[in-house]
Amino acid sequence: MLRVLIAEDEDIIRKGLVYTTDWLSMDCVVVAEAANGQEGLEKILECRPDVVIADICMPFLDGIEMIKRASETVHFKSILLTSYADFEYARRAIDARVCEYLLKPVDEEQLAEIMKKLGEEIASSRQVEKVMEQAELDGGNMNLEYFMQLDLSENQYVSRAIGQIRERFGEKLSIESISEEMGVSASYLSRKFKEVTGQTFLDFLNKYRVQQAIVMLNAQKYRISEISEACGFTDYKHFCAVFKKYTLKSPTKFVKGV
Repeated sequence: MLRVLIAEDEDIIRKGLVYTTDWLSMDCVVVAEAANGQEGLEKILECRPDVVIADICMPFLDGIEMIKRASETVHFKSILLTSYADFEYARRAIDARVCEYLLKPVDEEQLAEIMKKLGEEIASSRQVEKVMEQAELDGGNMNLEYFMQLDLSENQYVSRAIGQIRERFGEKLSIESISEEMGVSASYLSRKFKEVTGQTFLDFLNKYRVQQAIVMLNAQKYRISEISEACGFTDYKHFCAVFKKYTLKSPTKFVKGV
């Protein structure tokens, strides 16, 4: 699972990318978002994402400079969001080793293709790194059997927990109930979940519920109270509070586009 950070100063674009994009279908999770280049730099250093998606023009640090500085410490793939066809920006991006470009508004199919490509590149790099590490442990000898058996999948329990969230987000879910079903301790699953996704189980669950709520809101077929219940919130006020926490808008204002 790829860990993604999104840096974009326009709230509506950033939140749209975070909550209207089906990241899980791309085997990705958004571990952090930033509203300017300086905040983005700090969060890259803190969260160490696999992929950084950044707008070119942002306050404090533009996207290219942010990527350039962060790359001195953290290894990641980068995608620039732009509506510019400016040679100077392109030249600077090449110097910063930007991997891909996406024009606004972002086309989700194109994004999915890019993420698949970057995912394959990252998996290949990780495989080589692990083989080299094992070779060092073996005294410099390449262990072909180890290479063939190398499992690059994330922790199986985390993958199963995410699957449960996708299938049962409308039910009452907790880290305790899921860990009990799996036969592992809640503390172990909680720790591994945070390691893989960069988020707590509850934070991930609530974000996914909000994402599904947005899908239902955009369909304009349901009352907000119906959406709240369908997305696993037993209390309407709590749903509104959680929704606003992540999108910066109440469900009503979101529907009205204000």
